[in-house]
Amino acid sequence: MTLTLRGLNRATLARQRLLEREPGTAVDAVRRAVATQAQEAPSPYLALWNRVAGFDAADLDRAFATQDVVKTQLFRITLHAVAADDYPAFHEAMQVTLRSARLNDRRFRGDGLSVEDTDALIPDLLRYTAVPRTNAEVGAWLEARFGEPKPRVWWALRQYAPFVHGASGGAWTFGPRPTYVGARNASRPGDPAASTRHLVRRYLEGFGPASMADIAGFTTILRPPIKAALDAMRDDLVVLEGPGGLVLYDVPGGVVPDEHTVAPPRLLPMWDSTLLAYVERSRIIPAAFRKLVTRSNGDVLPTLLVDGFVAGVWRVVDGGIEASAFEPLRDDDWRDLEREAAALLAFIGTRDPAIYRRYGRWWDGLPAAEVRTLR
Repeated sequence: MTLTLRGLNRATLARQRLLEREPGTAVDAVRRAVATQAQEAPSPYLALWNRVAGFDAADLDRAFATQDVVKTQLFRITLHAVAADDYPAFHEAMQVTLRSARLNDRRFRGDGLSVEDTDALIPDLLRYTAVPRTNAEVGAWLEARFGEPKPRVWWALRQYAPFVHGASGGAWTFGPRPTYVGARNASRPGDPAASTRHLVRRYLEGFGPASMADIAGFTTILRPPIKAALDAMRDDLVVLEGPGGLVLYDVPGGVVPDEHTVAPPRLLPMWDSTLLAYVERSRIIPAAFRKLVTRSNGDVLPTLLVDGFVAGVWRVVDGGIEASAFEPLRDDDWRDLEREAAALLAFIGTRDPAIYRRYGRWWDGLPAAEVRTLR
């Protein structure tokens, strides 16, 4: 089976619940999405709003509070929200990447503590963070233990050890001053290869069909462990052909809708995982728009999807949502986007209608074929 770019687009949208909002719990929706980017606190909420019929933000509040969904450092060494039952294997599969990013950093080494001594702190710190602790509180705990500040030790540990963000209040569960808590399930499967296979399968369930490079790029796991996982799973996977003869892997029975399936408009949050799940992102971001959406420091702007592809960006302004289309859109598309915008404004209005305001600088000089304020 050979898949076109448009066919791959529809496969991604179907698996991410972006062809049709479906009923379900927040936990199920996060699990179905595999991982929702959580660098900005509102983003997991907006991700689920786009995917779940009648989404109730309080459902995700509860899931975070009970750690049925956890917010933690994972893929690409950034914050993601994942289902609790995926977290142990995901975290174990990511250990080489997470540890290398911190323990090999000269800033960590400058604190003068060995890797072994740092790892030895984890059991005591897990007991200390049985309740949410701020960075300042953990810093004071470390200073009392060593008789001097050790700021980079905690900087490293909170990135790679089994600590997750604690629900600290605010409009979107997590306030501007993060707190950390020991993961409810801090044990690991003890088999990194098996955990990598679990991660690969889950990635393909949510983002397949995809290439080995796509999986490695999304996770920032080096290619050899990904290749080893794919080789070990070969009898349990489907191999397909993509544009230009690209080798793609998929799970048996993975949904691949007809490429002409209608895709409704969506207003995706910042860093939505669909925009970052592939090395070749043209399956959802046209090549001409990639640098407009992904800014110079890596910020990925909130995007408009029209016919399944990124067609522009959006931001909240006084009185509405400003939609900037990179190419002219049909009147029908604008009407559909206006309905989505009205529903989104009602949703965020119950929490914080000023989301993402601090990123407004990226709109200065942003080329657009048409800009409308939707209400």
